[in-house]
Amino acid sequence: MTSEHTGTPDGEGAPLPRVLCDTTALAAAAGDGPAGALWRLAESGRQLDANVVRLPPGHRVDTHREPDLDVLLLVLAGDGTLTAPDGDHPLPTGALTWLPHGSTRSLAAGPDGLTYLTVHRRRPGMTIRSRPS
Repeated sequence: MTSEHTGTPDGEGAPLPRVLCDTTALAAAAGDGPAGALWRLAESGRQLDANVVRLPPGHRVDTHREPDLDVLLLVLAGDGTLTAPDGDHPLPTGALTWLPHGSTRSLAAGPDGLTYLTVHRRRPGMTIRSRPS
């Protein structure tokens, strides 16, 4: 039998939805902790990558461009600023931002730091190819 909503097989062996973490508790526990990833999606067979990242006050992600992947960024706690070629954009708690592939951007944490979730398509694994002749 197949689910009418997903087209996936019902019953044994079908993947099940799962609660992965409590982002509110995760952000609160990070407090004034160090910069870096607090959580990463690591389930096998996934099509997405996701990370919860903490930037302490005064920290930033330098200007960069993601050439291949669109990214969604959701501010979970604190606030910050997204800087793009068209100027600065405030990122209060709850702001959901689309970062299209090819866009140039940087992030700066506000006075309380910035904790955010990013979600994007999973990058394909590295492959070894022969050099073109």
